[in-house]
Amino acid sequence: MLSHAIEIDALRVVRGGREVLPGLSVSVPAGQVVGLLGPSGSGKSTLMRAVVGVQVVESGTVTVLGRPAGSPELRTRVGYVTQAPSIYDDLSVRDNVRFFARMLGVGQESAERAIEAVDLVSHARVLAGRLSGGQRSRVSLACALVDEPELLVLDEPTVGLDPVLRRDLWQLFHRLAEAGTSLLVSSHVMDEATRCDRLLLLREGRLLADEPLPVLLERTRAVDAEHAFLTLIDGAEEAAR
Repeated sequence: MLSHAIEIDALRVVRGGREVLPGLSVSVPAGQVVGLLGPSGSGKSTLMRAVVGVQVVESGTVTVLGRPAGSPELRTRVGYVTQAPSIYDDLSVRDNVRFFARMLGVGQESAERAIEAVDLVSHARVLAGRLSGGQRSRVSLACALVDEPELLVLDEPTVGLDPVLRRDLWQLFHRLAEAGTSLLVSSHVMDEATRCDRLLLLREGRLLADEPLPVLLERTRAVDAEHAFLTLIDGAEEAAR
């Protein structure tokens, strides 16, 4: 069994003439819920796109489940949920998830399990175009879950959800991790750090921290993740001067 689901070495990405990731190196442990936290524009989405193999990179390597990112054999082993729901508005919840199940060559019972996992059984026959934003996000997640991927890459999956749904989704993430799935979950909401097994704090494409929250708090002598993040930023700026 692999000890790391993702291994990134000296990854450099330039978008629109701007260096978004200036040589990032980091490893993501297997079988854990790893939070990728940082403010908007810090490079979280770019990093995730590189992990799933859809981002053009200038240099460096990204290895996912032991294979180069984007390798054809990873298509059924990696699930990816973008910030914008990737579903069809004119199909019902069930038909959307069943469509992805057929695309991935898995049975319809897998689609039903995925719908149940995201708590949308009562909305299974509703057209996706009539759902709320949070419900649409959960349909996208169900589509990513149909083939039980070994790695889930989730780009801000809890944005716009009410506290109860956020709690339920994080509980689902941890159940998946306990069953052996590796998860990389991005967020700009610092209080979600408490829900992660390990944290990657990113700012302007640079890694400020890579450790469990208790270790981070002890190292920075902060009371929570937000204060720890600010402490690290202040320290980096002071060192630069």
